[in-house]
Amino acid sequence: MQGTALVYSSHDRCNFIHDHYIAQRALQGNKTILFLPMSETVQNGNELERQEFSWGTFRYFFSFYKRYGLEAFPFYWTSNLRQRDVDQLWAAMWEAEVVILAGGSPRNGIRRYKELGNRFANGEWGKFGRLLHERRARGLLTVGFSAGADQLCDSLFGRTWGDEYDGKGFGLVRNTMVTLHHEPSRNGDLAYAAHKFPHNMVFGLPNDAGINHDWGVLPSGNIWQVYEFVIDTSWTEPSDAFHIKTRFGAKIEHVYNDGRHWSFGGGDSLVRVESPDGRWREAWIRSGGEWLHYQTQSSSSFQSVGQILAHH
Repeated sequence: MQGTALVYSSHDRCNFIHDHYIAQRALQGNKTILFLPMSETVQNGNELERQEFSWGTFRYFFSFYKRYGLEAFPFYWTSNLRQRDVDQLWAAMWEAEVVILAGGSPRNGIRRYKELGNRFANGEWGKFGRLLHERRARGLLTVGFSAGADQLCDSLFGRTWGDEYDGKGFGLVRNTMVTLHHEPSRNGDLAYAAHKFPHNMVFGLPNDAGINHDWGVLPSGNIWQVYEFVIDTSWTEPSDAFHIKTRFGAKIEHVYNDGRHWSFGGGDSLVRVESPDGRWREAWIRSGGEWLHYQTQSSSSFQSVGQILAHH
């Protein structure tokens, strides 16, 4: 599946996700990756320390692909950015085959991204998000790692315990919320979020797991979404074993808004179709090669994503 948004959690640069879904995707296009660590906080008065460290944890991995023409580069937030700096950011966001929103504080990053539009785009607070959605419409990939995964969804997960009107994400992964570094002991958090925001699909991503996602509009006017679930067990450093639960069988956790539970393994899929006004929605799960109706969890007559979408 050629997704337009990848959201994931990882402890380090596990090979399957970072190679297959990010580096190879860039190499199939114009071979550029823009890395945005702007969600990182100020460290001991230094605006760049955390951002530079974050880039360093990715730079070494992407350096292996230079021989194939990959150009990966960061853009850092500072309090003294100039118009020409941000104009370069807008241009890079438009052109890069892959844009990565990196880790840090989700709310800190959202605030900075929006302030860039306000300060450098004639008061357009939403310009950053608009560019992300224009990338999606053009079939380009935007990646959310850690805090970035939270930001690319409909809502920041922290909205679960705060003001329900505060903490909106960019919505590239439509009507979805995720937790990062998730363990099944926190499934109660998923249940609470699913109950509070019943229009959202809610998932818990353990380290080295993610969701490859795309959505669009059918000729009928209905809105489709496809989720491809990714489990990466390629990281083998013994000292990191505690942090990477996927190597011990951890799956992507999901709780329905009525409290029922489901776990998604690598290669599983979910298709969701809903009316433009959101009053009607249906979904189907592909698990173990079989398509199941989401609500009843019973066998479905559908045999492919294309068949589901053609029927609606």
